[in-house]
Amino acid sequence: MDNDFKVFAGNSNIELAKKVCDYIGIKLGDIEVGRFEDGEIKVIINENVRGKNVYVIQSTPPPSDNYLELFIILDALRRASTEAICAITPYYGYGRQDRKTRGREPISAKLMANLIVASGATRFIAVDLHAGQIQGFFDIPSDNLSAIPLFADYFISKNISDVVVVSPDVGGVARANSLASRLRAPIVIFAKRREKPDEIARMDLVGEVKGKNAIIIDDGIYTGGTLINATKILIEKGAKKVYAAATHGIFCNHSLKKLNDSPLEEIVITDTLKIKDNDNFEKLKIISVAPLIGEAIKRVQEHSSISELFK
Repeated sequence: MDNDFKVFAGNSNIELAKKVCDYIGIKLGDIEVGRFEDGEIKVIINENVRGKNVYVIQSTPPPSDNYLELFIILDALRRASTEAICAITPYYGYGRQDRKTRGREPISAKLMANLIVASGATRFIAVDLHAGQIQGFFDIPSDNLSAIPLFADYFISKNISDVVVVSPDVGGVARANSLASRLRAPIVIFAKRREKPDEIARMDLVGEVKGKNAIIIDDGIYTGGTLINATKILIEKGAKKVYAAATHGIFCNHSLKKLNDSPLEEIVITDTLKIKDNDNFEKLKIISVAPLIGEAIKRVQEHSSISELFK
């Protein structure tokens, strides 16, 4: 592998960036990301990056300062004469508005892609984008890594019998199929109807779960409403135990406590986002995506296939 590259990180998830660097076997780049006295973001790159390939790891959940940090870091690196800059957003914020569903709506996911490219990125990597088409919003090489193999390895290690994989909506069927094929399990699907974002009007289950251990798989957990409703329905339909697995743990409005107090057996997420006080929730299990991101960086440097990671 060509070792003439560096990895930097913003403030959103430095712990993950350090794990990625430990996996690769390099030190995290020396960068200061702070604030001026008026609150504006201040970035200083403290080492030479001229002519080097550079990777910036920065998840972009709310607040929007996480995106601003990313934009300003990318701009600083571009102006420092780097050879190439890869923006890595383990969690890609503003991804839920990925199309127009009615008049006078923005396509925020496309806007963020434009801003990342305009700031200086020449390559983009994310983990489990909310919608696959977001990858096409980038006019630079882009990769959408999948945490499904990590979840599959975890559940296989638990040696759970009579498994059925559950998609919480029709849009997640491909994700559920991917996990089910690795676990050699059938799938069932929830058909849900929303009155407005984050509020479920109705959920109908398609498939049989009686006597099964159900694993609900999704890209992210926001309010937890879908998971809690789905869990209750699955248990009513005869499921023995219900597990939840999602790449991104956003956990709005104290939803993690609600999920921890729910009938769920376990809540499995990755460390794309920092989870505060995670030791207080005994049902929460966190799997690191650092090896996944680290391997992607190594393969970019080696000019080898990233898609081979998922076969």
